[in-house]
Amino acid sequence: MKKNFFWRIALIAVATVLSIIFYLPSTSLHDSLPEWLQKYGIVLGLDLQGGVHLVYEVDGEKAVDVTMERVASSLTNIFNENKIEAKGVKENSDIVVVSDDALAADTVQKEFPNLELRTRAEGRLVYGLSEQEIDNIKSFAIDQALETIRNRVDQFGVAEPDIREQSGNEIVVQLPGVKDARRAIDLVGKTAILEFKLLDDESPFAAQLPGTILPDDEEEIIQQYKDQLPGEAEILFGRVRNRETGVETKIPYLMKKQSLMTGEFLTEARVNIDQRYNEPYVSIVFNSTGAKLFEQITANNVKKRLAIVLDDNVYSAPVIQEKIAGGSAQITGSFTMQEAKDLAIVLRSGSLPAPLKMLQNVTVGPSLGSDSITAGLKAGVIAAILVILFMIAYYRMSGVIADFALVLNIVFLIGVLSAFNATLTLPGIAGVILAIGMAVDSNVLMFERIREELRLGKTSRAAIDSGYDKAFWTIFDSHVTTLITAVVLFQFGTGPIKGFAVTLGWGVFINLFTALIGTKTVFDLITSKWEMKKLSI
Repeated sequence: MKKNFFWRIALIAVATVLSIIFYLPSTSLHDSLPEWLQKYGIVLGLDLQGGVHLVYEVDGEKAVDVTMERVASSLTNIFNENKIEAKGVKENSDIVVVSDDALAADTVQKEFPNLELRTRAEGRLVYGLSEQEIDNIKSFAIDQALETIRNRVDQFGVAEPDIREQSGNEIVVQLPGVKDARRAIDLVGKTAILEFKLLDDESPFAAQLPGTILPDDEEEIIQQYKDQLPGEAEILFGRVRNRETGVETKIPYLMKKQSLMTGEFLTEARVNIDQRYNEPYVSIVFNSTGAKLFEQITANNVKKRLAIVLDDNVYSAPVIQEKIAGGSAQITGSFTMQEAKDLAIVLRSGSLPAPLKMLQNVTVGPSLGSDSITAGLKAGVIAAILVILFMIAYYRMSGVIADFALVLNIVFLIGVLSAFNATLTLPGIAGVILAIGMAVDSNVLMFERIREELRLGKTSRAAIDSGYDKAFWTIFDSHVTTLITAVVLFQFGTGPIKGFAVTLGWGVFINLFTALIGTKTVFDLITSKWEMKKLSI
C-alpha cells in the first residue's frame, strides 16, 4: 500500500464502534445493557417527549422584606447577647431600633454597615437600605432561586432539565418527561420559608378565636379579627385531618410576628415514621450555630408553645417542656408519605428567597412529542436520500465515497450526542439535517478541485492529493466560521436554540473529520490497490 494510512482506518473503525455502543442505551436494549452503559444515550427534549414548561416571576420586593425582617430579628438577638436595652423592629421598608442606650447605634453600624441611618430621635433610630443594596438583594434573590430550583429538580429526578433566567426577574423551568405536572409545580414553586415562632397565648384575644374552622372560612376569620389584633401579632392556621373520615379542618393560632429562628440553619431533613400512629413526619437537624440558637430559644421559653411554621402554615405547635439540646426537631402535620418526601426535598434543597409568581404553565403531551419526532425523522430521511442520489448521479463512484462519509457523519454525530447525554430537541434535529448538508458541501468543494486537476492532465493519484490540499483551507475556514456561530448561539440562546447549537457544533468537528480523513482514506485505499487510469468523478 502507498503511504501509511492504517492508523486512519483503525481510527474510523474505533470511532464507529464507540458511536454504536454509546447509542445502544437509547434503544429498546437499554435495560439489558451493563449498568455503567445505561447512563449514556440521547435525551429527548421537552418538545419531543412532552413534559412541563413553567415560567415564574421572582418577587424581589418580598425578598427585601424578608431580608429586613431577618436583620431586625438578628439585631434583637445581638442586643440581648450584649445586654443592650434595645430591640429591632421592622416597620414597612425600614428597621426601627427602639433604645435609649448609646451603644445601640454603634452596634448596628458594626454588625450591619449596609444599613443607612435615616432619622434619629430620642429613643428611636430609623435605618434603611440604599438603592444599590436593594438591587443587590433582588439580584441575589434571582440567583438563589435558580440554584434552589435546580437542587429541587435534581432530587425530583428529572433528566436534563432546562432552568434559566430570562427578562431580568423571570425564571424558565422545562421538565422533559414529567407526567405529574401538579406535583412538579408544587415542588418547584414552594417558597419554603421555615420559621419558629411563639404563640401569643398570654393575650386575652387568643381565647376569642374559634377552635376549628373549615378551610373555606380562613379568609373570613382573618377579615373578622384583623382590626382587633395586637400590634405584634398575626393569625396563622394549622391543618388537621381526621384519621378516620379524612375530613380536613383548620385551627387558627394567634402568633407573635417575630421569627425566633429560620430554616437557614438546617443541614438535614428526612422522613421518619411515627411508631404510635404509623404516620410519616419530617425530622430536621440544625448546624452548630442553629443548634445553639434553638437551645437558647427553648431555654428562654419553657412552658410556652413554639410553632413550626412553613410558608405561613402552622405544622405543629408543641409546648416547650424543657431546654432542648442536640439541634434537632420534628415537623408533624398528618402528612401522606408523598407529602412528607416532598417537604423533606424542599427543606434539604433550601428555601426560596422570595415567593414565585407563576406566569405561564404549559403541559406538552407525549403525542405532540411523537408527532414532532416522526416529522423530524421523515424530513431527515428524505433529505439524506435525495442528497445520496444526487451525489451518485453527479459524481459517479466518487459520489458513492461521499455518501459513505455522509453515513459516517450521521453515525458519529449520534454517537457523540449519546456519549455526552445531549438533549435532542426539534431544532436539534434541524441541526442534524444542516450538518448533512455541510458534509456534502465539503465533498463537493474537494471533488471540483480534483476535477480541475484532472483537466490539467494530472494522474488520478496526483489529482486527488492536489485537490485535497487546495480545498483544505477553504473547507477549514468555512467550518470555523460556522463553529463560531454555534458557540455564540449556545452561549446566548435559550433551550431550543442551544439544542440546535450543540448539534451544529459537533457537526462541524465531525464534518472536518469525515471529509478530510474519511473520504481521503477511501481514495488512498482504492488507488493503492488498483492502478486507476481514469477516476470516476
